[in-house]
Amino acid sequence: MPKKSRKEIVRSPKGMHDILHGDIRYMERILEKAGEIAEFYGFLPIKTPHLEQAELFLRPLGETSDVVEKEMYTLRTKGGDLLALRPEGTAGIARAYFENGMGSWPQPVKLYYEGAFFRHEKPQRGRFREFRQFGVEILGSDDAVLDALTIKIAYLILREIGFSAKGGPASGWKNDLLVHINSIGDKNCRPAYKKELTNYYRKKFNYLCKDCKRRLKDNPLRLLDCKEKECAELKAQAPQMIERLCETCKTHFKSVLEFLDEGQIPYFLDNFLVRGFDYYGRTVFEIFLEEEKKQDGPEAVAGAPATVLGAGGRYDDLASILGERPLPAVGMSLGMERIIHEMKRLEIAPTPHPEAKVFLIHIGPAAKKRSFNLMEELRAAGVNAGESISRDNLKTQLNIASKIGAKLALILGQKEAMDGSIIMRDMEEGFQESVLQTKLIEKIKASLAESRRASLKKK
Repeated sequence: MPKKSRKEIVRSPKGMHDILHGDIRYMERILEKAGEIAEFYGFLPIKTPHLEQAELFLRPLGETSDVVEKEMYTLRTKGGDLLALRPEGTAGIARAYFENGMGSWPQPVKLYYEGAFFRHEKPQRGRFREFRQFGVEILGSDDAVLDALTIKIAYLILREIGFSAKGGPASGWKNDLLVHINSIGDKNCRPAYKKELTNYYRKKFNYLCKDCKRRLKDNPLRLLDCKEKECAELKAQAPQMIERLCETCKTHFKSVLEFLDEGQIPYFLDNFLVRGFDYYGRTVFEIFLEEEKKQDGPEAVAGAPATVLGAGGRYDDLASILGERPLPAVGMSLGMERIIHEMKRLEIAPTPHPEAKVFLIHIGPAAKKRSFNLMEELRAAGVNAGESISRDNLKTQLNIASKIGAKLALILGQKEAMDGSIIMRDMEEGFQESVLQTKLIEKIKASLAESRRASLKKK
């Protein structure tokens, strides 16, 4: 008889990944800082569904966008509805604005969010098919100061996490946060530019990649975003939108830059920067972590390619595309996985886990039962304690206490469990004393305070 084949082990789907406690500590640091800054500037939290009507993304993202063409996860329900796992956050926020009557709120409405998004793209460094973002959206005003505020918030979050223009790790790399910014005009001036851009690329048609040949007719702006070598070289001579802005867009963009100057936020005018979705207009930006390797001489050579940590822009036409009344708006998002990757590479520390200065050890059944409640008494008193309640061996528990760097070990044996005492051992000095359990919290706090004072004196 043929041998039965072993059952294949079930793995996570390609491009999806588990987030373990180490990365969660990084994520906590990002979200804590991002939420703190967003709340200070008056943003309110919002959570939208992971599943939305597919039409919410099909129209505003653009039929020729990579997301709609080949990256969106869709499903047909038993009732016949076509739903999609959300590939981005902005369209869902715009829907929520109208669906929840936010038009009657004081304008503009400022919202922030974080969560998982899904795109069926090729997994690569720092990019996954399920990925996480933090974002802010400002809906209900076209004031240029809000474009600058959106950029400022993204920049502040990244800078205060630990990315900075003032140096990097000891290896000699210099890491600069730099905002790449452009204006792609509005529905008044962009059509003429798109026509001019189309005429330029038609003359170069044979040199375009397969995707750009297809996109040329429907969305020539996407050609400026192509990363293929031949297409990237062609765009260097392409007409620039910045030179063809109408007076209204020109004034708006000039004002955005003035506010960035006022806030001392470094930026680079990237005349070929566009965003991948159709709903963007006027201001578009990406925040790069750019690197240069220091040399002994006066010149520096180019380092690793710049990394995009966040991006966004203005999307005044999104609401109209969705069939709602016009609603000026601007927003941005930060890629969590990519930021975490760079934090690790640059040795930017995550949120530290609270250290357990006290470790509870039990010996025997009666002590184990008493420990079951004693841990809760320690927690209620604000004492951060560790335990290994499923272990019964004294030496094993002491080793664990030593490994985690506990200052005090609380040893509870059968005798102590019966007479209401406990042995408190100083793990550094090695001495121990018997303490009444009713006085335990008081003795722990006094001992830890004395230890802190001694440590400060040594410094």
